[in-house]
Amino acid sequence: MSAPIDKTFIREYDKNDGNVLKIHQSEIGDVGCVVWDAALVLSKYLEKQNDEKKLDLSRKTVIELGAGTGVVSLVAGSLGAKVTITDLPEFLPLISLNIQENKALLTGEIKAETLIWGQVSDVMKKTEWDLILLADCIYYEESLEPLVRTMVELCGPRTTILCCYEQRDTGNKPELEKQFFELVRKNFEVSKIPLEDQDNEMSSADIHILLFTQRIVHS
Repeated sequence: MSAPIDKTFIREYDKNDGNVLKIHQSEIGDVGCVVWDAALVLSKYLEKQNDEKKLDLSRKTVIELGAGTGVVSLVAGSLGAKVTITDLPEFLPLISLNIQENKALLTGEIKAETLIWGQVSDVMKKTEWDLILLADCIYYEESLEPLVRTMVELCGPRTTILCCYEQRDTGNKPELEKQFFELVRKNFEVSKIPLEDQDNEMSSADIHILLFTQRIVHS
């Protein structure tokens, strides 16, 4: 289901520098139509890393997969990154609305593009991405393999992937997480960002931030 932009409500995101991003959410739609907690946790982590001079996003090439409302990308864009926000075509109107709404705070270049996992364009493959962002993308079993394949196709030797997800114990979610990380570890080195390195207020024991880097294959 698409994200209608004629019926939206705004969630304000208070940045550490005192500015406020206004994020439109859709009253009707699928999982991509609202701001999820994992997106907020990842956004605040980016801000903290920037504030502590541990991660300089200025002019870095960033792509977000399954961006939904685009809040994580908008935070990165407000920190000077050159961001490509991607999701299924039905979510692009909502993402574009949020870009327009927050244009005054976006110091980096930012654009929205369709990306169906497993169908990466040659232009995206050839781009040297510094950072790939994912927030709460472990949701549907049929999307796991295409998602990991997309990550592999976009990732270069200097690319860092930050994956934030909320651990869920209901239904098939534990099995989905297991399958996802089995696929990830075949291609990437995985490390966990400790809670003490995350935002003091916007963090949680059941929301994890993981860092993936390309696995070096020795001949």
